[in-house]
Amino acid sequence: MTTLTGESGQANRLSAFMESARELRVPWTPAIVIVVLVFLAIFAPVLAPNDPRETDLLNARTPPFQTLSSPLGTDFVGRDVLSRLIYGARTSAFISMFALAAGVVVGTVLGLTSGYAGRWVDTIIMRIADATMGFPSILLAMIIVAILGQGLMPIIVAVAVSTWPRIARMIRGEVLSVKDQDFVTLAKIAGVSPAVIVWRHVFPNVLNTLMVITSLSVAGVILTEASLSFLGLGLPPGDPAWGIMVAEGRVSLLKTWWISLFPGVIITVVVMAFNFFGDWLRDSLDPKLRRV
Repeated sequence: MTTLTGESGQANRLSAFMESARELRVPWTPAIVIVVLVFLAIFAPVLAPNDPRETDLLNARTPPFQTLSSPLGTDFVGRDVLSRLIYGARTSAFISMFALAAGVVVGTVLGLTSGYAGRWVDTIIMRIADATMGFPSILLAMIIVAILGQGLMPIIVAVAVSTWPRIARMIRGEVLSVKDQDFVTLAKIAGVSPAVIVWRHVFPNVLNTLMVITSLSVAGVILTEASLSFLGLGLPPGDPAWGIMVAEGRVSLLKTWWISLFPGVIITVVVMAFNFFGDWLRDSLDPKLRRV
């Protein structure tokens, strides 16, 4: 009897979960793509069949689906394409996580400060943001990487610098609409310090917007990193990165099409997945924007 009751309870919980998922209209395909990307990034050393940097000139340019050891073929120096794709997921995830985290923290702090303080503080921060946004993101990132040199940290700095202005502007707009609300005015009358008001009363009310901006910015970060690597301004040549793989295969695209095609398709799929997931998150967190 106890077993039947337990099974019935589990079935009811599963049914309730599926019903709530249907109501939220969760985009399962983008969600699965994101989960797979994270899984590959975490377990790349276990999942990759070969060393992504190991060369084998005797088996160079092996077409895909010819051997079990390299199911997606090899590149010009015999490196396994599948292994490089898996490690490329780790590279993209690592750079996106740290670069976006830095851009979000800087943009959020400056946006909160600008919107709440106003006056000359608002003017200075927003003019700096406008000047930064005046450059195309990829051009600004190229300039920073050209100054700092190739490597992981220069890419993270470049992506973070090109990301924070848009986040700061969006957060500032939300703060301007929140800081005149009654609960903020009452906190000021009660003598609460500005820092506490911003942290305890203003920030929680802009958190939904921050989550949406962050989810929509991931795709841009991945594209920026891939573009820098494609142009030879990202990671050093030979490192497993999707942009580097696309650049390596473009010199002989018709003969060795698989070298560029597979990473190019993965970049497209991942970027679309994050864009669709960001759209869903925006519609879910803001009822006004929900599509019929």
